[in-house]
Amino acid sequence: MKNAASEEVCTTQRAAELLGISVSTVQQLVEAGEIAAWKTKGGHRRIPLAAVLAYKLHPGQEPAPPRAAAPGTVAVLIVEDNPMQRQLYQKHIDGWELPVALQFCENGYQALLEVARRQPDILLADIVMDGMDGYELINTILEDRQLRPMHIAILSGLDQQALQSRGGLPRGVVFFQKPVNYDELRGYLRACCAQLARDTP
Repeated sequence: MKNAASEEVCTTQRAAELLGISVSTVQQLVEAGEIAAWKTKGGHRRIPLAAVLAYKLHPGQEPAPPRAAAPGTVAVLIVEDNPMQRQLYQKHIDGWELPVALQFCENGYQALLEVARRQPDILLADIVMDGMDGYELINTILEDRQLRPMHIAILSGLDQQALQSRGGLPRGVVFFQKPVNYDELRGYLRACCAQLARDTP
């Protein structure tokens, strides 16, 4: 076996050996951004040894929390892998003067961690993403009875037929087709905020 001190980068398999966890768990941690890594042209992950050792010393360390939200603010988590689309959401929603605090995730793994940590009031999720897609994310959330209920909407370029081929919309989930009609999205968020305000003691 290699001496860890002599390595600068390692494979997913080697990282799993060093951390004492499965390869699939390492892959999930990488996808979630918990361990830094990159992919070779051949599609193989390469992980800096320093990132592996840092995780081993502080497993599951949370990133800095978002800015503290004012009382009565609605937490909105948006899961979108396209950076330009994330900027559009930010620009539009910031201009609507709604009592919301936005947070963004790039993939389903990151989103699942954030949902477990902070349980947002509203989740807006894309469907087609690398790794865990939006369907898997939403179904995992809906099946977890320890999570409090949240408003969930899908924002996707898929049409209704493609959604049906994936099993249709989960019960209680709203669908917005891309390109998003921002007037409709604003109305949805406003309605969610109003309901949450009524339900808050």
